[in-house]
Amino acid sequence: MTTAIFKTWTEFYERENKEVNGVSPEFAALYPDYEKQNESNKACWNCSDCSDCSDCSRCSDCSGCSDCSGCSRCSDCSRCSGCSRCSRCSDCSNIAYVSEKNEQGAGDAGRPAFVVPVIENIHTKVLEAVKAKPELFNMESWHEEIENTEGNVCGTTHCRAGWVVTLAGEAGKALEEKTSTPFAAMQIYFKSCPAVPVSPVRFYENNEVAMADIERCAKEESAL
Repeated sequence: MTTAIFKTWTEFYERENKEVNGVSPEFAALYPDYEKQNESNKACWNCSDCSDCSDCSRCSDCSGCSDCSGCSRCSDCSRCSGCSRCSRCSDCSNIAYVSEKNEQGAGDAGRPAFVVPVIENIHTKVLEAVKAKPELFNMESWHEEIENTEGNVCGTTHCRAGWVVTLAGEAGKALEEKTSTPFAAMQIYFKSCPAVPVSPVRFYENNEVAMADIERCAKEESAL
């Protein structure tokens, strides 16, 4: 199937032929052979090396795609619109479109419903954080306080999404409180590095698998 470059997710969403695959200019620069990598796909956005699928069970538009670890549009929410105030979007990955709606003024009086902070070199910083404090990396909960033998709180563990929100500081915390941890992390990931997207299914993996993908993303980011 044909794969074309679209400036934004909205432009891709509004394409005339809904079977055409799409990639962003940033993605095309990162994967110059994007057309070859999507020959067997249909209606996919920013997909590469799709083989041995395990993550596309919720994909509503994409066909022929497998191993969607880099896909950030694969979910029941692929046709989502106007949901900038949604706080239960644990399965939603249509972040580009939601972000555009938010920035265009989805809040009261035309103001954005929420502010998404940007973390420069986000994938590298997440990797550095989890490697610097491996004992505080726990994919089984968003945030969880841990106690020492005396029963005093001595730290807080974070999963991948939790670390993203934490690294974003007060702005990340504010977005998390207004929406949810996974939604906030998805927004921050997309806003900070759209060229290396992270699927929300990655927020529900075990430590080993999550660490491997964090390292992959950091490597791809450093190559940009």
